[in-house]
Amino acid sequence: MIEITESYVDSLAPNASAIKNGQGLVKKRSFVQLNRSEDGSLLFGECSGSGKSNYQCSADFIQPEKPILRCSCPSRQLPCKHALGLLYAYVGGGEFATAPVPEDIISKREKAEKREEKKQQQAADGAEPKPKKVNKSALKKKVQAQLDGLETLEKLVLSLVRGGIGTIDTKTIKMIQDHAKQLGNHYLPGAQNELRRLALYLSSDEDRETIYTNVMEQLTLLHAFIKKGRSHLTAKLDDPELALDHESTVEEWLGHAWQLNELKECGLMSENVELIQLSFLSYDDQARQEYVDQGYWMERETGDIHRTMQYRPYKAAKQMRADDSFFDVAQVKTLYRYPGEMNRRVRWDELITRVVGAEDVECLSAHAQRSYADVLKKVKNQLKNPLGDKNPVMLLHVSDIKQTDQNEYVMLDEAGQQIVLDDVCASHHSTVSLLPLLPADWTKDASMLVMFEHRLASGRLLAQPLTIMKDAEMIRLMY
Repeated sequence: MIEITESYVDSLAPNASAIKNGQGLVKKRSFVQLNRSEDGSLLFGECSGSGKSNYQCSADFIQPEKPILRCSCPSRQLPCKHALGLLYAYVGGGEFATAPVPEDIISKREKAEKREEKKQQQAADGAEPKPKKVNKSALKKKVQAQLDGLETLEKLVLSLVRGGIGTIDTKTIKMIQDHAKQLGNHYLPGAQNELRRLALYLSSDEDRETIYTNVMEQLTLLHAFIKKGRSHLTAKLDDPELALDHESTVEEWLGHAWQLNELKECGLMSENVELIQLSFLSYDDQARQEYVDQGYWMERETGDIHRTMQYRPYKAAKQMRADDSFFDVAQVKTLYRYPGEMNRRVRWDELITRVVGAEDVECLSAHAQRSYADVLKKVKNQLKNPLGDKNPVMLLHVSDIKQTDQNEYVMLDEAGQQIVLDDVCASHHSTVSLLPLLPADWTKDASMLVMFEHRLASGRLLAQPLTIMKDAEMIRLMY
């Protein structure tokens, strides 16, 4: 019997519009036939549409962690609203009559089974995929182009610093934008994005002090990248067989897109992991020219907080599936971790779900850090890395939340150590304003997921509340 939830079906949808349209089909009673196989592994049916004949849609759960959704409609969106509607009808308690599995589904299952058997046979025979041959000549040219790009970038950064930020005008901003375009020819997408971000800061209509602070941080970041990138590329130029650096994020900065098999070879893989999403946010990153969907997840057993990142370029956003909030436990067969420090990016291919229970929330709360002194030390060490994530996220135990004479909210640990709560720029949303709406007892002896930010101008380290847990319940302030 298939056990799925509405949240799980939402996660399969390519975007919010597909969710709305799929649910709309159920409300309009557009499904003229609903069936399931005798063993419960297949849902299939017919849905009336704009065509002459009904659309044939199905959801095959022969592999529960990797369901296959099919439909005869002409939509290029996968899965389409009809296949999603079929699942919403099932979740909503629709009556599915038992019927034989259609012949075309049987045929497709047999072909998939043969492919799987072939893979298993190759694995049993010890046949390993052939290692990818390195074209040393092409690699050398690419690395040299990257080094040339770093040299050009360094000259630009030094000229901006020597000239002084106060002398930068619209002509200089145009020059920075032109340099950003040129970096695309030097295979340096990371530097290209950050140079665009610098131009955006300089074009901002914020107050001068804020602009100068942001610009100085950005120039420091670019300088650190030039130094780290040049060292890494020089070593690669001397030794084309040099292994990928899986300890730091420098490979991503230099444009490397990690493949799952590479992460596996580097030992950045775990099996049979349960994850629970604690917070989710989407925002428009104008520097990257992409929409970003970012989720924070806790590994139930270890308490490690990971993040998922979905990048949707402006030009392809309509054709790409957008990530969304997820409210079930994700049971992941194989979890891949990207290089990094705190809140590593993770990916997976297959998952099955179960409902979050009271014991799950209690388990998450048990992983909360209780000493703010230790927390602040860890966060400061993370912030020392110029190329690291500037907004680490941690789960902290809260002894109490109070409001100061300066009208600021602070959270306290059991030793009385305080952390000031405020909205951070990286979240793109406000949550501190929601704190007065919490039940009174939720501000004492609770657990809170927070995102940190260091304010360079004031030298203060602040935290923004994202989610709060009390006993066996959870309230997501940013979901």
